[in-house]
Order: sequence, then C-alpha cells, then structure tokens
Amino acid sequence: MKLVPLGDKVVLRQLQAEETTKSGIVLPGQAKEKPQQAEVIAVGPGGMVDGKEIVMQVKVGDRVIYSKYAGTEVKIEEEEYIIVKQSDIVAIIED
Repeated sequence: MKLVPLGDKVVLRQLQAEETTKSGIVLPGQAKEKPQQAEVIAVGPGGMVDGKEIVMQVKVGDRVIYSKYAGTEVKIEEEEYIIVKQSDIVAIIED
C-alpha cells in the first residue's frame, strides 16, 4: 500500500528515539518523549491551497524537524506514519 498526500501535506516516518541517554541511563518506554525528527516518505503536489499558492520545499528522503503536536498519526501494514502540513515542518536537517 502506498500513501499519496494531497495538497500541501507531507508523509513522515518518525526516526527512532534513543533508548539510552549519553550518560548510559536506560529510559523506560513511557519516560521517552517521541522525537520530533522524521524522514520524508511522500510529498503532496502543492499548488493552490485555501487560495494561496504553495510551493513544496521538502522532498522524499529529507530528514526534518516538525512541530511537537502536529499532524495525524496513521498505521499501515505495521508501519507508523505522520501526515503533516508542510507549514508544520520547521527545519530540514542537512549533513
């Protein structure tokens, strides 16, 4: 199955959180906060959204940081994704 976002939507796969802190402390499941870093899996076409011209600035494969409470979480074929508006992405991580 393939997710195809519409308009200014972007499909993200959340990057895995660290299980252990830098000092070696192992974090239990509920103590871990979800990371706000993700990989872009699919990008909508952009275009006219709510009367405004939207140019998509992210592309598939980009690593990004997104707003903490943004998006809609979905689970497809045992894989979890987050669908956000492009405006909920705050930065692209460059190496």
